[in-house]
Amino acid sequence: MVTITEKAVEKAKAILAAEGKDSWGLRIYNAGGGCCGPSYGLDIDEKPLADDDVIEKDGLKVFVDKSTVQTLAGMQLDYFDDGEKEGFTLSGGAAPSCGSGCSSCG
Repeated sequence: MVTITEKAVEKAKAILAAEGKDSWGLRIYNAGGGCCGPSYGLDIDEKPLADDDVIEKDGLKVFVDKSTVQTLAGMQLDYFDDGEKEGFTLSGGAAPSCGSGCSSCG
C-alpha cells in the first residue's frame, strides 16, 4: 500500500479546495512503463470506480485501481517545493532501476 505524507495531504486538499472540489479525491494510476519499471499519473476524480481501493488520510481520499495498488507497495506519495520546482512525487518500493542491463532503454 502507498503511504501519503502530511505535505502531500495539505497540498492536495488546497488544490481541490481552490477548484471547488473539496469532496473529490486524488487518483493514482499506472501510466505505462518500460524496462525501468512502471510510471504513474496523478489526477483528481469525483468518486472511486467499482474496482478501486480508497486510501483516506486526514480527510483526503486517494483512489487506486486494484491492479495499480499492487505495484505501489512500499511507495510514498509526497509533495516537494524547492523554490524552482514543485510537484507530487512517488518514491520507494521495489521498482527496477534504469541501467540494470536492459538493452531496450533509450
